[in-house]
Amino acid sequence: MESSMQVSDLFSAVAVRRVTLLSSMVSVVLMSLSAQAAEPWVSTKTHAFKHFDWATPSATTAIAGAASTAVSDVSATTAVPITLSLKLQNEAQLDKLVSYYLSGSARQYLTPAQFTQQFGPSQAQVDKVVSYLKKSGYTNITVSPNHLLVTATGTAAHANSAFNTKLKGFEKDGHHVFANSTDAQVPQSLGGIVETVLGLDTANVYRTFNHQVIATNAKPGSTTNATPAKVGHNPLDFATIYDAASLPKAINTTAAVVMWGDGTGAVKDLGTYTTANGLGAVATSVVKTGSASDSYTLTDAEWDMDSQTILGAAGGAIQKIIFYTSPDSPTNANVTNAMNRAVTDNLAKVIDGSFGECESGDTIAVNDAIFKQAITQGQTFSISSGDSGAFECNSGKPTSNYTVSSPAVSPYVIAVGGTALYTTGTTAYSSEVVWNQGLSKGKLGATGGGYSKIEAAPAWQSGITASSTWRGLPDVGFDADPNSGVKVYVNGVIQQWGGTSLAAPIFAGLWARLQSNNSNSLPFPAAAFYSYFSKSANAGLLHDVTSGNNGTSTYPGYTAVAGWDASTGFGSFDTAKLDAFLKQQTSIPTSF
Repeated sequence: MESSMQVSDLFSAVAVRRVTLLSSMVSVVLMSLSAQAAEPWVSTKTHAFKHFDWATPSATTAIAGAASTAVSDVSATTAVPITLSLKLQNEAQLDKLVSYYLSGSARQYLTPAQFTQQFGPSQAQVDKVVSYLKKSGYTNITVSPNHLLVTATGTAAHANSAFNTKLKGFEKDGHHVFANSTDAQVPQSLGGIVETVLGLDTANVYRTFNHQVIATNAKPGSTTNATPAKVGHNPLDFATIYDAASLPKAINTTAAVVMWGDGTGAVKDLGTYTTANGLGAVATSVVKTGSASDSYTLTDAEWDMDSQTILGAAGGAIQKIIFYTSPDSPTNANVTNAMNRAVTDNLAKVIDGSFGECESGDTIAVNDAIFKQAITQGQTFSISSGDSGAFECNSGKPTSNYTVSSPAVSPYVIAVGGTALYTTGTTAYSSEVVWNQGLSKGKLGATGGGYSKIEAAPAWQSGITASSTWRGLPDVGFDADPNSGVKVYVNGVIQQWGGTSLAAPIFAGLWARLQSNNSNSLPFPAAAFYSYFSKSANAGLLHDVTSGNNGTSTYPGYTAVAGWDASTGFGSFDTAKLDAFLKQQTSIPTSF
């Protein structure tokens, strides 16, 4: 009996110790969770969706540009993939390096690995963010090679909890969308690391800038006219129109197109175009920039216009065209990942982006970071300035509140505006005016341009644009009028298109040609353009646009004047003359 009682006492003592140990472990976990919960929240640059008065608990509320619409909580199980953009390191030093490249003094660029080592978020910072996402329930976490973007799979419940916000669903433009009703926040310990939280908003999406005229089966370039007129063009015409035909073709330079959806159709149509015009086959690749589970099914004539126009302006031959495609939905998160992939791959010297949205502080910082890296690697983004005149944020509906498009608003891209092009025949340049086709169903179709309300004016615009405070755009302007537009193959059939989505790939193709003839050593050209083009002695380099505006009779927007203006920038350039001029320069003046 005594022995039995001793064994019982022994087990009782062990049990007590186990309970005590378990209680201690639970206490530690609870203390840790309590400490995390008690950590103050700090706001990121992802602000609350602006169009609603979220504080009003009514069943319906007004959204800009649409009728009242019901607002409801997003189901906790709704899939909400997110992309966190992280802050650069040593950004002051990076800005100095960017200025050095803009000065034209450098011809050796950074590699993506060198950029990441010097300016990307540290591995410790990345690990801290990844750890937080895992603890918050996120899965499939990936980190971009430059450490700028961290993507993850989660739900609305994860987003609401991890970023201290509340997602709300509503109808916009016939689609059910959602957005964050308060600023996205992170724990204070991540406040110095996380810049924005992309993916919480499907209401603001990118759109392409294109307009179609009546389809035609006439062979591209078959129109003749003895007096200057607006006529449709074969993509090859632009090389002659803008005086690039005497230069070598862009056989040493790769171009890229940032897009969304299915890129295989554009590749097929590009092949149809080259065969029909007796051109050699073009090397292409389609790079999907989302996850394996994402859908890539949507097709768009935009990508046909981009690729065929780039090839034509480049002379009918180019080293390669890469299609960096995001999933079907062109959200900020998806398209940002596609642009970033084009930079971290560092294969293309010129990258076309024929899309945009109302400028927003949510994406400005991350886009600028990506574009700055591109500059240090010798890459140039060519971005459409928009097709809504001076009214981008109002979808072209005239208003006294003039607004511009992003990412064209970034000073670290070439913003390309639109002109109406007059030629004799199809290839003899005559003149250009501001592209403005007037109102249709209350919305203006015209070249985008104006002044940012967020981006500061870069140094190279000082004394040239009308504002000394804010970034002015566009930088240059090329053909965008659908009536003087481009004839491209879309699903095997010739169609005629225009918009600043035509102007941007014209510039991209011409820039690829200039790069190819200069050993791919030309730096991002914005500072050079403002330095060279603003001098009267260099007027012969340009086709200055001095007629028209990008507004209406009531709200005239911005009027073309001699020199730079906020409708077509400096206008278009004579490519051969610019090439000869560039070869005479040893560096760009740095006194801006």
